[in-house]
Amino acid sequence: MCGIVGAVAQRDVALILLEGLKRLEYRGYDSAGIAVIDGQQQLQRHRALGKVRELQHLLQAQPLLGTTGIAHTRWATHGKPTEYNAHPHFSGQEIALVHNGIIENYESFRPQLLKQGYQFKSETDSEVVAHLLHSHLQTGKNFLQAVQEIAPKLEGAFAIGFIDTREPNRIIAIRRGCPLVIGVGIGEHFIASDQLALLPVAHQFIYLEEGDIADLTRDQIHVYDLNGQRVERAMHTTSLTHDVAEKGKFRHFMQKEIFEQPKSVLATMEGRFSRGHILEETFGLQAATIFEQVKRVKIVACGTSYHAGMVARNWLEEAGIPCQVEIASEFRYRATVVEPDTLFVTLSQSGETADTLGALRLAKNSGFLATMAICNVPESSLVRESELVLMTSAGPEIGVASTKAFTTQLTALLLLTAVLSRHHSANGKKDQAKKELELVKQMQNLPKQLEQVLALDPTIKKLAKVFADKHHALFLGRGVHYPIALEGALKLKEISYIHAEAYPAGELKHGPLALVDDEMPVIALAPNDELIEKLKSNLQEVRARGGELIVFADEEVALENGNGVRIIPMPKTDRLIAPIIYTIPLQLLAYHVAVLKGTDVDQPRNLAKSVTVE
Repeated sequence: MCGIVGAVAQRDVALILLEGLKRLEYRGYDSAGIAVIDGQQQLQRHRALGKVRELQHLLQAQPLLGTTGIAHTRWATHGKPTEYNAHPHFSGQEIALVHNGIIENYESFRPQLLKQGYQFKSETDSEVVAHLLHSHLQTGKNFLQAVQEIAPKLEGAFAIGFIDTREPNRIIAIRRGCPLVIGVGIGEHFIASDQLALLPVAHQFIYLEEGDIADLTRDQIHVYDLNGQRVERAMHTTSLTHDVAEKGKFRHFMQKEIFEQPKSVLATMEGRFSRGHILEETFGLQAATIFEQVKRVKIVACGTSYHAGMVARNWLEEAGIPCQVEIASEFRYRATVVEPDTLFVTLSQSGETADTLGALRLAKNSGFLATMAICNVPESSLVRESELVLMTSAGPEIGVASTKAFTTQLTALLLLTAVLSRHHSANGKKDQAKKELELVKQMQNLPKQLEQVLALDPTIKKLAKVFADKHHALFLGRGVHYPIALEGALKLKEISYIHAEAYPAGELKHGPLALVDDEMPVIALAPNDELIEKLKSNLQEVRARGGELIVFADEEVALENGNGVRIIPMPKTDRLIAPIIYTIPLQLLAYHVAVLKGTDVDQPRNLAKSVTVE
């Protein structure tokens, strides 16, 4: 959430900064702004409430000319969304900053700053930092020294970019708890929250580590660690191209990403198999030794990733491996008992989710056997700080509502389940090898089956009309498909703003039946598994109360269309990979309902892509 872009160059940077902000729109925001140091060494600024296009209109009417600048998209935390709360924030006419994250102790600085004569023009924690830096510069310190002096005083999680009119060809940045990357150019350098923002102007990147302070000029990059010592950080060359954030033939990024899932799942599996066998080495050099010792698994995640963990719990416990799944924001703040030989697994699309990162850091000092990250961003904090890693290879996901990140996480978790089962099978190695061979065969067929389900798109688009005037929906699933129902409800509420809830179908009679009437569509998942007869009974309970049923059912399940019942046939599929298959129609349904409702599909209100604050 929030996005930072900065540039120090030999050319005017405002349009570069604007393009960077456009590429960060997926992160979620409510206002945007740009500040540059002009040719007379004066700060010039535009800020706008709403979308980046509003800022673009201001720039078209009154261009900002300058070779050093910073820009920002804000997602409100301290202070409501207004122009005066939008970034960049100034202190006097010398200092400007952009800030992502939260300064937890900002109030402690305000009284002294007020005594010194500083006036606050916003309600933000960010403006306090601008004044704090300005006050330290008055003591005779240079720009870098002043930043290094205030950085240890700040508490919280943040990424900050500063510019100073007295040193106009320089940007200084702090990274603590929030992502920040340096883009390396020729005679120009950049900072951003995500490398996607800089792909048009840079293909080499330096990923700052926790506590780093970076000092950028046109020709040099110096990085200092927590102790103020000069350090070298590795430079990476990306294979991504600048058009990675284009929609192509699709109307929305979310739609594009739904249809990319066969390719993303295939990419996640690539290089993991050899002769029907899953390669343990792809989890990390120590994987085989660690997996041999694992007796149980703890999965911690947020939102959609939490639902993926719930699916994995079913898979792991069926394989005889005890598993607990927790929401990261809860795990961090409750007493927990760590069982011996427990593998701690975190799930995150971005690898920068504040609560998940906090949970990982807590776990590393809590007696877990080892930590493992399943993530989509190889340079992320979660990946760098975990002992074992399995990358999901989904590619950039721009839509705020996660789609391909979820299905690739499920794919990765199924791989993990299979490898752990190899070490802990009660049926002997020969029997387990046979099961693994069959699973690999099913997984290799998964992209093709996903293509089959995506072919249901026209049918589901018509089905979406059922929801045109609806305000509530109920999703049902049993067993491993209950978390998929949860994910379907989450997608619908996220982007269409329809109130949607999910329940295990067997829980209907314990409360949710009170909600069922002809105004509440009930969406059910009916794979052909051992619980299908139980599910049919639950569906009869809905029909008996006049509920309108929409059932995604295996083609071999004996269910028929009728009054108040719509059956959407699903291809026959293996029970283990069925949760991945049944995710797709629920994503398509949410997407088409949102389009019908006229909501902002890719950037739903009040939400952000990367939640880097608690």
